[in-house]
Amino acid sequence: MTENTPRIPGPSAPPGEAAGKTPEPSGVDLARVALRAAKEQARARGDAAQQKKQARRGGLRSGARADGRDPMALGAAINRLLTERGWETPAAVGGVMGRWPQIVGDDLARHCAPLRYDDDPAERVLTVQCDSTAWATQLRLLAPQLVARLNQDLGHGTVRLIKVQGPGGPPRRFGPLRAPGSTGPGDTYG
Repeated sequence: MTENTPRIPGPSAPPGEAAGKTPEPSGVDLARVALRAAKEQARARGDAAQQKKQARRGGLRSGARADGRDPMALGAAINRLLTERGWETPAAVGGVMGRWPQIVGDDLARHCAPLRYDDDPAERVLTVQCDSTAWATQLRLLAPQLVARLNQDLGHGTVRLIKVQGPGGPPRRFGPLRAPGSTGPGDTYG
């Protein structure tokens, strides 16, 4: 179209109106709008009356259909709590500490026990204490396979390192038969 050509209203516009204007609502459209508004007001009044009635009865009660107020199974409630608080990894590692003999075997479990788990994302270290230096050495050799086994059970990257501690040894005593600064026999106590 050129600039000098006059605009002609389109076929959808009633005669005498420009093409860009919307027509005024007619009687039927006005009735629909009024009916919709009346329904919304009635629904709001009904909801308010229902809430007042429930408050008089002693609070909200569960109906025939399931909703968020229904009781849930204990296992589901615990799983929901673990998820909401972000305790999945510490709980899984705690389960590993309970199943330690099944994971590492009875022979190794009799001599090595898990002490703690550092769940810091940068660390993720499982600390294990052994009752002799020989078992500590054995566990250090088995550590890579044990880390792989634990990550298989718990999820990839849950345990990055196993820190092995030897036996604690007897209490250090000072007396006339001790040399100052002596650490004792290192072969037996770590």
